[in-house]
Amino acid sequence: MNIYFAGSIRGGRDDKALYLEIIEQLREYGHILTEHIGDAQLSALGEIADDRTIHDRDLARNKESDYVVAEVTTPSLGVGYELGKATEWGKQILCLFRSTDSRALSAMIAGSNRLKVREYKSAAELKEIFDQFFGPSQDVK
Repeated sequence: MNIYFAGSIRGGRDDKALYLEIIEQLREYGHILTEHIGDAQLSALGEIADDRTIHDRDLARNKESDYVVAEVTTPSLGVGYELGKATEWGKQILCLFRSTDSRALSAMIAGSNRLKVREYKSAAELKEIFDQFFGPSQDVK
C-alpha cells in the first residue's frame, strides 16, 4: 500500500520533528512516498530542485498513492492543493489537526465531506487514529 504524506514545507517547518514521527508510524501501514517531508535538513525554502520538478513529481506520487495523510495544523497552500487533487482523484484522505486557542482549521478542510479529519494532541494518539483509518472499515470518527 502506498501512502502519500503531506505536511507544510514552505508554509513553515516548525513541525518537522513531528512529521518524521508521523512518517515512522505510517511505515507500519505501508510504503511512504514522501519521506522527505520529515527530513530535518529540509528548510522552509524547500528542496534543491526547480518548482516545476517538485510540482510534477509530487502530483505523480499523490496520484499513485492508495491513501493520503496530511498534517494540516500549519496552514500550507501546497498541502491544500495536494488535498484538492487527492479529492478529485477519489483518494481516501485523513487530515490530522492539533487545535489551539489561536488557530482554527480552515473551513475548506473542516467542511469537506470527502476528508476525514481527526484532532489530536500528541503523536502518542496517532496509532489508534491510524488503526481506525487503515483498518477494515476505514471509518475515522
